[in-house]
Amino acid sequence: MSELLLIRHGETEWSRDGRHTGFTDVALTDRGERQAEALRPLLAADPPAKVLVSPMKRALRTAELAGLEGAETDPDLHEWDYGGYEGVTTEEIHRTRPGWYLWDDGVVPGPPEHPGETPEQVGARADRVLARVVPLLEAGGGDVALVAHGHFLRVLTARRLGLPPAAGALFRLDTATVSRIGTEHGRPALAAWNVRPA
Repeated sequence: MSELLLIRHGETEWSRDGRHTGFTDVALTDRGERQAEALRPLLAADPPAKVLVSPMKRALRTAELAGLEGAETDPDLHEWDYGGYEGVTTEEIHRTRPGWYLWDDGVVPGPPEHPGETPEQVGARADRVLARVVPLLEAGGGDVALVAHGHFLRVLTARRLGLPPAAGALFRLDTATVSRIGTEHGRPALAAWNVRPA
């Protein structure tokens, strides 16, 4: 069976500063571009058969710089909708909500076009992505790469492993890393996690 490759985009100003970045379409920093280019050797040895990428420019640019050809955008790969916490850091949230934790407490409502999502809503999007890619993996036609965002990919990992969406909290995921979900004895299992280029 083929493997699922999870690629988090390179650094942006907001990811560097710890600001929740859902639908704000921020670009990679110069460092983020270098990080994305450094992924190329990790992916070139065994290129994925299919590449799906978030429509956000930070993910699209990462896929391009990493040398992933033929990438198709998938709107379900966008980051968690942080609602009223878009652009806000955890430290700032703690000033009014001490002890707040995204995975347990969720977000406050935002504007009508981005009202915010619960872990279960993010999990439903992840399930839709998995419903499209798992048959490709099972067919054994090659690996499938998803280029997307930290929190979303953590939720997707939890769902692929049969865990509830909030279990994504268990999987730290840094910028410009590659992770792999394969199988063991016919069941999904982590094969590599949060791998940075040498």
